[in-house]
Amino acid sequence: MDEALLRGLTPSVLTVLVRRGADFAAAEDAVQDALVEALRVWPADPPRDPKGWLVTVAWRRFLDATRADTARRRREDRVEEEPAPGPAPAVDDTLQLYFLCAHPSLTPASAVALTLRAVGGLTTRQIARAYLVPEATMAQRISRAKRTVSGVRFDRPGDVATVLRVLYLVFNEGYSGDVDLAAEAIRLTRQLAAAVDHPEAAGLLALMLLHHARRAARTASDGSLVPLAEQDRGRWDTAAIAEGIGILQAALARDRLGEFQAQAAIAALHADAPTAEETDWPQIVEWYDELARLTDSPVVRLNRAVAVGEADGPRAGLAALAALDPSLPRYTAVAAYLHERDGDLATAARLYAEAAHKAPDLAERDHLTRQAARLNALRRR
Repeated sequence: MDEALLRGLTPSVLTVLVRRGADFAAAEDAVQDALVEALRVWPADPPRDPKGWLVTVAWRRFLDATRADTARRRREDRVEEEPAPGPAPAVDDTLQLYFLCAHPSLTPASAVALTLRAVGGLTTRQIARAYLVPEATMAQRISRAKRTVSGVRFDRPGDVATVLRVLYLVFNEGYSGDVDLAAEAIRLTRQLAAAVDHPEAAGLLALMLLHHARRAARTASDGSLVPLAEQDRGRWDTAAIAEGIGILQAALARDRLGEFQAQAAIAALHADAPTAEETDWPQIVEWYDELARLTDSPVVRLNRAVAVGEADGPRAGLAALAALDPSLPRYTAVAAYLHERDGDLATAARLYAEAAHKAPDLAERDHLTRQAARLNALRRR
């Protein structure tokens, strides 16, 4: 080991570091570290260019020390900025987070999908089912949304309509899916309705309350689904129904009809009927006509076909159904119900069995299977 060589190279290496912008004290420390490393490494593996080796190692040590010092200062600054220890303020930022995820750089559909995934905690499969699209399609949509907002500051909130759509889908998944988010969606929608002057916020809150009021009666003790017509209306939450109807009436009085108000009006007519037989189906059909005009949704038209079948008879319902795409979710189940109402038990049983294979969840599949078995048993008598 040529210590004289090291001593001779030290000034020139130090000069190189200072010329590159290192302050003298930091450069000197870095060069000393490089010399220590040379004493460890060179005896077994002497470099071909000793000066270049020292400059490279010293510069790396300088950069490492600078980064460490910068990180230390940042940590110290964060400690100084930390609030004094104590209880955290009772502030709920969830609703604000919904607004921020509905970023203006995203399309409404992408904003809803991203928010459901990031804030609502739903899986891609659950979101795809809510949108009636394949899971792979929804995965691509969410990935594109993430790329779009990558590096974007979330400091411009999205619009109320997008947030309402998110809350509506979260409620639907919580109400009928395997993640219970319905109560949380109601809580946030109540906050939103109180904070903004938007009749659809009130309409959505009314819709949620009216649907949630029937929740206890939707399933039997064994977990099986109970159709609306067969539900024990004594188990419905009358206080929630009264609140929902009151909120809806106030929203409709503003004469700014939207899809959530129209849906809530349909739910109110169901809730207001003392028995299934006393349901005002002609008026429900009229509301479905309004809803179809507002949304042009094939799912709305599918539900309208059921209402037409109740108001004008199963043949009329089947005629309305014939104008729709048979690939629609639950199309086959609706066809089975209308054929049963029309007295064609063989066709109805076959369609119930077919619908069971297409059902999105176990509870619905079991319900449709039992319907098919019930009709087949009737036919054998």
